[in-house]
Amino acid sequence: MIIPGHETHSHDGGAGAFLLVAAAVLLACGYAVPAARRRGEARGWSHWRTASFVTGAALLAAAALPPIASFAAHDFRGHMLQHLLLGMLGPLGLVLGAPVTLVLRSSSPRHRRPLAAVLKSRPLHFIANPWVALTLAVGGLVALYLTPLYRLTAAHPLLHQIVHAHFLLAGYLFAWVVAGPDPAPRRPSVPSRLLVLGVAVAVHATLSQLMYAGLLVDIPVPLAQLQGGAEIMYYGGDVAELLLALTMVGTWRPARRGSVTSTRADPSAGLPVGAGSNTHHSTRV
Repeated sequence: MIIPGHETHSHDGGAGAFLLVAAAVLLACGYAVPAARRRGEARGWSHWRTASFVTGAALLAAAALPPIASFAAHDFRGHMLQHLLLGMLGPLGLVLGAPVTLVLRSSSPRHRRPLAAVLKSRPLHFIANPWVALTLAVGGLVALYLTPLYRLTAAHPLLHQIVHAHFLLAGYLFAWVVAGPDPAPRRPSVPSRLLVLGVAVAVHATLSQLMYAGLLVDIPVPLAQLQGGAEIMYYGGDVAELLLALTMVGTWRPARRGSVTSTRADPSAGLPVGAGSNTHHSTRV
C-alpha cells in the first residue's frame, strides 16, 4: 500500500508487495499439501477449511497487486479497500481454515509438544485475551487515522510496512480469539465474545462516521476520497464482523443443565478436547 499522493515510495512499496505476495503463496502451498494428505485419511479434512484458507491468502495477495495496489497508490478509497483486505477479510479467511489444527494433525507427537506448549504459555494467554486482541486491532485504526501516524507512514516507508504487518497480525489475532476454530487459551463464552465483537463494531462505526464528517481525523486527502474511504470502512467492516458473529453463533452449543464438560486429553493433538471449541463452557488450555 502506498499513501495516496506519495508515489515516490513506489519502490519500497514494490518490495513490500513482493514479500506479501510471496508469503501468501507460501502459506497457501504450505497449507494445501498437508490438507490434501489429511483428506485421504479416515477423519478427512474439510474442503471448506481449505477453500477458506486459500481464499484468505488470495485476498492478501490481491491487496498487494494491481489493480488494488495501483488504486491505493493514488486514491484514499483504494487505501481503505486494501486495509480491509489486509486487516479483516484476508485474516478471517486464514483463521477459518484452522491452520493450527492442521499442523497438529500433520505433526508427530514430538513436534506437537512444542506447539502445545506455546498455546499454553502465559504470554499467549495474555495477548489471546479478547479484550487485548480488540485493543490491538481497533487501537491501530485509531492511532493511524486520529494521530499524525498516517502522515508519518508517507515519509517513512519502513514504518509504512510495520503498520501493514500490525494490521495483518492484529486482524488474525482478533479473528482467532473471537471466532477461530483452532485451540485458543482460556477462550471465554460466546456471549462474552459477542460483547467484544459489539465493541469492535461500535468503534469501527464511530471512526468511519468521524472520517466521513472530516472530524478529528488527520488524513490529508480530498473530501470525496475521505468520504468514500469512510463508506468502505463502514460497510466492509460490517461484512467482516457479521461473518465473525455468524461463525461464533453457528458453532455455539450451550451446555445443558447438569451436564459435565469433558476434559479428556486428545492424544492426536496434545491438547484437551474442546480447547478450540466455541461452546459456552469451553475447556481451558
